[in-house]
Parts: sequence; structure tokens; C-alpha cells
Amino acid sequence: MSAVAYTTPDGIAEAVERAASARHLLVALDFDGTLAPLVDEPMSARMLPAAREALTRLAQAPETTVALVSGRTLEHLAEISEREPDSRIHLAGSHGAEFWHPGARADSESDDDAALRDDLTARAEQMVEGIAGAWIEHKRFGFGLHTRLADRTSAADAAARIDELVRAEAPMWRRRTGQDILEFASRHEGKDSAVRSLRERVGADVVVFAGDDVTDEDALRSLGAGDVGIRVGGGESVAAYRVPDAAALAEMLGRLAEARAGE
Repeated sequence: MSAVAYTTPDGIAEAVERAASARHLLVALDFDGTLAPLVDEPMSARMLPAAREALTRLAQAPETTVALVSGRTLEHLAEISEREPDSRIHLAGSHGAEFWHPGARADSESDDDAALRDDLTARAEQMVEGIAGAWIEHKRFGFGLHTRLADRTSAADAAARIDELVRAEAPMWRRRTGQDILEFASRHEGKDSAVRSLRERVGADVVVFAGDDVTDEDALRSLGAGDVGIRVGGGESVAAYRVPDAAALAEMLGRLAEARAGE
């Protein structure tokens, strides 16, 4: 397998310059693996200090909007991002099915499939009982199977059984895969629709989006010619730019914050 080619310093500088020159800039970012390193206990994930400082500065810059776009529920995203009541950072949870905007109440539609969601989640939990390292995450509009700590054989078996369950009981639900997670949801929004909604809301003419996983590719593919798409880490991607890890992205965001402030 060939080595991943990360963007050169000159390429990063070009991306920062392009974004910094926007009339209104939207910086929309995945959280896990992008701003925060991946961890074994998902609710212990926290943004790197350098990333937090950069986002705070960007959110305070003129004509600049910052948003976190995650598959996490809005409630969990608010917790792990340590959102303060007066935060200026927008949140899009559940892949864009839930929003929180500064100065407004949370925007989350009712779940018409709540009874089915609860039933399937309970049955999925029974299926993974006894499988070391596998567990079910309760989601606002579905559930996710986590296998980060399970061996490959057990993970594949659990995924196959839960795939069969959802295929039989909820064939119209959206299926997503990511790094050690298999997720199902009754809602079909994606990070592409989340970014589109945020862009329209604030009137951004340039979007910077960064992500590290399969579900982030939806948003990366939706970007226009003047936007900046960044892949964090390895894996196939349509992104024009690539950085090795969350620390490298935080450094880039810091440069963007300086440029946007005219420093």
C-alpha cells in the first residue's frame, strides 16, 4: 500500500489564504478524530487545546461562522465540546438532523419511529451481550454498534447479525459505517445537508470543512470549487487537502484564525 500524501506547507498556505479572503467564511468541522483524538470511551473525547483556541478566535473574527458537524446526538455533542451557554459555535448533531444555533433554542424534529428505535436498540443490545468490546450507543434517531475494542471476528459477527435485524425490521433506515462503528438511523440527513443548511443560514461564500471518516465524505463531495475540503488522516477521500492528525489540523486552524483577523 502506498504512503498517504499529505498536503505540503505551500499547499496549506494556499488553503489558508483562500479561506481567509472570503467575504463570509463558514468553518464547519467534524469532531471525533478531527478536533479530538479518537478514544476508547467516546464520552471522554475532548477537543485539543490548540483546536479550541483556534475555534474561539475564528468565532470572534468578523464575518466568520464556526460549526461542529457530527454524528453524535446534539446532547452528546454539546457535552463533549464543552459548550458554554454564550458559545458562538453552531452545533449540528445526528448528521444534520439536529441543530443548535447561538442565541436560539435547539432545533430537533420529533422522531416518528421512536417506538421502533427503542425496540431495535434493545434487541441489538441483547445481540452483543457477551461480546467483549462491543456495545450499542443510543442515538436520537437510531443506534450505533461500536466495536473499537472487540476482536475482528467478533466485530464482524455482531455487525452481520445487526445488519440482518435492521434489514428485516427497518429496511428504509439509513445505514452508515465508520471507524469501528456501524450506525442505523430513521432520518436520512447527512453532513452534506448539514453544511448546506449552515451555508444558507449565514450566507457564506466559502466553506472550510474537515473530517476524518467515511461519513465526512458526504460533506467533502458537496463542496464547491472555491471551498476548502480537508481530510484528517488516512483513507480514501475526495478532499483536495490532507493533514496527518488532529494536531496538524489545529495548527492549520490557528493559522487561519490569524489570517482571518489580519494578523
